[in-house]
Amino acid sequence: MTLNSALYRGEVVHARHKPRRHRLRYNVFCLLLDLDELPGLDGSLRLFAHNRWGIFSFRDSDHGLGETGRLKQWVAGHLKEAGLAVDKLQVEVLCYPRIFGYVFNPLTVYFCHGPDRVLRAILYEVCNTFGERHTYVIPATAEADGSVKHTCAKEMYVSPFIPMECSYQFKIAPPSERVQVSINEADGEGPLLYASFAGKRREMTDRELLQAFITYPLMTLKVMGAIHWEALRLWFKGVPLYRHKAANQRIASSIIAPKTESGSTPT
Repeated sequence: MTLNSALYRGEVVHARHKPRRHRLRYNVFCLLLDLDELPGLDGSLRLFAHNRWGIFSFRDSDHGLGETGRLKQWVAGHLKEAGLAVDKLQVEVLCYPRIFGYVFNPLTVYFCHGPDRVLRAILYEVCNTFGERHTYVIPATAEADGSVKHTCAKEMYVSPFIPMECSYQFKIAPPSERVQVSINEADGEGPLLYASFAGKRREMTDRELLQAFITYPLMTLKVMGAIHWEALRLWFKGVPLYRHKAANQRIASSIIAPKTESGSTPT
């Protein structure tokens, strides 16, 4: 049986444009997990576990409202709130897995499909190191090249080196043989930061998981270590700091109306 779930090996790139130029590039991998396939993956793979400890694992409680067993319902509830149909809903989650029980996901992307694999919406779940989480829910319409473009205002503090008064511009190449998630963040004066993940698909098997474990040992710990290392480098470069502004709610969501071709939101 062909699975929708897969492993994507690739790299993360960040490029800061101002007030000091700064660039980073790290090799990483992500899992694309079809929420309906999780019980089967848990039962058939030795190296992957769902809602329990494993060398690689995925826990519902790391996402959404933190409720075990209700992640797909949480997604469906947001789609209903956005006025979208949820019949035959299929949800695929692109994220880092837990490795030996540890993970930090700065961004988790949910691809929400209806019948015939039509993409209905994308959810962008952003987490910061203060334990706060904000999800941007945006209906999706593919461009002629198959990509999806979204824009929204920043609603949650993320980095001590980036102000709150910013906007995100997402460009997504949905998962197939390759996947790419690109974000341009801008302040009132223009582009500030570019960030992306691009990866190539591998089958979701114990062999591929073992190879990923060998190639990227303790990757999720390294993600957190890299966040602090790059913050130190920015501090040494004299990039100004912005104090943490606590979110009104630790877990929150925004339903974003898509832009029309003229740039306005539909009425």
